[in-house]
Amino acid sequence: MTAAALDRVAVIGAGAWGTALADLLARSGCEVRLWAREPEVVESFGERGENGLYLEGVPLNRGLAVTNSLGSALEGAEVVLWVCPVQYSAALLAEAAPVIPRGAIVVSASKGIEVATLRRMDEIFAGALAAEQARGLCVLSGPSFAREVAAGMPTAVVVASRDRSARRRIQALFQTDRFRVYTNPDVVGVELGGALKNVIAVAAGVAAGLGLGHNAVAALMTRGLAEMSRLGVALGARHETFAGLAGMGDLVLTCTGGLSRNRTVGVRLGRGETMKEITGEARTVAEGVATVRAVHDLAGRLGVEMPVSAEVYRIVAEGLDPMEALHRLMTREPTSEHPAAPLPGEGS
Repeated sequence: MTAAALDRVAVIGAGAWGTALADLLARSGCEVRLWAREPEVVESFGERGENGLYLEGVPLNRGLAVTNSLGSALEGAEVVLWVCPVQYSAALLAEAAPVIPRGAIVVSASKGIEVATLRRMDEIFAGALAAEQARGLCVLSGPSFAREVAAGMPTAVVVASRDRSARRRIQALFQTDRFRVYTNPDVVGVELGGALKNVIAVAAGVAAGLGLGHNAVAALMTRGLAEMSRLGVALGARHETFAGLAGMGDLVLTCTGGLSRNRTVGVRLGRGETMKEITGEARTVAEGVATVRAVHDLAGRLGVEMPVSAEVYRIVAEGLDPMEALHRLMTREPTSEHPAAPLPGEGS
């Protein structure tokens, strides 16, 4: 199946990521309507052909239509690409769901966990869409900075769905010679990989802000991936998903890339700024800040040990000094890297 088989796309959310994906699809020949909450986005596109608020300086395909009308964006859509902040998605979805075409494939590209309910995006959609449409929900995730995608730099992502046909159709829709798409049936794992890596990225940023060196960042990433996987498996995800693009791939990018907003938050915390100072200046708050709180609550509910995430929570939510958090991590009781059954022939 070619991308032309699904060529009417509504993109809901005109932040940097939504804009980059809308532009990608428009350049592939799709009829794309991008919904923006802010009138300034529509104005900047009309005047300068760019998203002056969230992707300034990046020229966008003129075949892309940008609108402030949710109904106009969704009318006749064959694919609905959802790229709104997770914490605001349930309220907006209540408004959008009645006008989402029943036959449309819904794709979530939002990364995070709703703090108030601890729901993933697939769970939020399950509560708003008809059962058949919710089952066909696709999740797009992986290591992908919006500005690099918009610039046509090579990128690989993963699309997950419980419906094999849906994930293959969305794979075909997005696939280009610069945007490679893999498929995965593990919706829970792909959702959680995209959310949990943001918490570890804050930790990596703190280490960088403190000037702790590459060894510390590597340790945080590796042990962070282990605890991401533990929580994922406890919630029904596949362990191997966290070794893929939505897990390790996105973790590496977000923990090391200079364009990472979550890492930047951590760097500023490590340099001594407070969360109030950081969030007070930002037009958009890094999704990982909310996810830190959600992960803390989820881990407590499930009894999953997540020491790195726990210290990030103490820094973000309780104002713990980052050096004290480091001391707490480094002086924990020594343990095995893989506390499981011994290898064959290994003694106790």
